[in-house]
Order: sequence, then C-alpha cells, then structure tokens
Amino acid sequence: MKKIITDNIFGQNLQKIRLAKGLTQEQTVAKLQLLGSPLTRGTYSLIEMGRGNIFASDLVGLKQIFNVAYADFFEGIPSAR
Repeated sequence: MKKIITDNIFGQNLQKIRLAKGLTQEQTVAKLQLLGSPLTRGTYSLIEMGRGNIFASDLVGLKQIFNVAYADFFEGIPSAR
C-alpha cells in the first residue's frame, strides 16, 4: 500500500469536511474500520493535525464516507513545496 504524505492544510481540510458531516473522529474511524481499515483514532488524529500520513486506501474510504470529491481534501494546497 502507498502512503500519502500529508501536511497541515490537508489535515485542516480533513477536519473541516468531517465536522461539516457532523461526525466525531471516533465515528469516522469506526466507519473506516467497517470498510476494513485498521486505522486507529490516535492515528487519525495525527493526520488531522498534519503530523501523520494516510494510506491511499484510507483516503478512498474517507471519500466514500464523506461523499466528497478528492479535490476537497487537497483544497488550498500549493502545487510546489
């Protein structure tokens, strides 16, 4: 599996989307786990803080859970670092 290296903007976008859907971190992780992800709430929290990386498969799951476009996760991230 491939990981996506995240940053603060990605984490903020993830949190904004989750809150807009009215879900807690625990609820989000529980839904991911039902899809087969071993992600824990602690790891998910690190991703939202921009300090953890996410597996591409977990991002696919989050897209499904949140019912958003992939572009929503990457909004405001510059194309160059």
